[in-house]
Parts: sequence; structure tokens; C-alpha cells
Amino acid sequence: MSDDRDLVISRLIAAPRAAVYRCWTDPALIVRWFTLAPFETIRADLDVRPGGASRLTMRAPDGAEWENRDTYLEVVPNERLVLTDAYTSGWEPSDNPFMTVVLTFEDDAGQTRYTARVRHWKVEDCKSHAEMGFAARWEAATDALAVLAATQ
Repeated sequence: MSDDRDLVISRLIAAPRAAVYRCWTDPALIVRWFTLAPFETIRADLDVRPGGASRLTMRAPDGAEWENRDTYLEVVPNERLVLTDAYTSGWEPSDNPFMTVVLTFEDDAGQTRYTARVRHWKVEDCKSHAEMGFAARWEAATDALAVLAATQ
């Protein structure tokens, strides 16, 4: 692991790990927590398998839309998801790889130890992501994830 290229959020969530995992892998659920207001996730196309695509369409308050595209590298149900923007569909390299996300879901006394490790290709990308507000944004998204997972 490279501390100078990784940003990490780890939290104990009061929900079973299957519920937390489902919030990441069910299109109807991920759109409910993934994007922070006033932005919204309006569509999720998830092919949750190694080599499968994740495409989240988000909308800004002014109506502008953009997509977050990733490819799943590893899928271990209820335990681990690894996805990256380094590839587009069909394992084609992307033009500007930025990060790989490693999500783990571990049992912890009836709750879930949720860890999101965001690994950047370059130290400069990691610093830029931190300066863009990674900690505050991912913490807030994790708050929303925890609230939703507790209802599942």
C-alpha cells in the first residue's frame, strides 16, 4: 500500500454487511445515496462482476449531466468490491486513469466495518483529490450510505 497515493474512509455502520454491500450493488439503492444534494444520481447501470461496467449518471442543479464510468476488477459478494476508471468497456484503457476504489465490508460485532480505499495512479492525483474535498464528500456520502443500509 502506498500512503502517498491512497485516501481512506473507514466507518462502523450499524447494519449487516449484506445491506451495506447491497447499497453499492443495487441500482435502485445506489442512486439514493451516492451523490450529495444538490446534485443527484439519476441513473445507475451496474454489471457487478469482474470485467463488468459501472455507469452512474449524475445531474447538477443547472441540469448538466455527466457519467462516472468504472470497471469492476474484483467482486466478492458481501465482502469486497474493486473498481477502476482505468478501463472502459471491453478492457479498453481509458484516456485518463485516475483511481482504483477498494471497498471492504467486514463483520464487526453485528455491524459492518466499511472501508473505502481510493488508490490513485499518481501522487499528484491523490493530492488533487484531497484538495477537492475528498474527506468531507466521502464522509457525507458514507453518512447517507449508513442511513440507507440501516433500513435494508
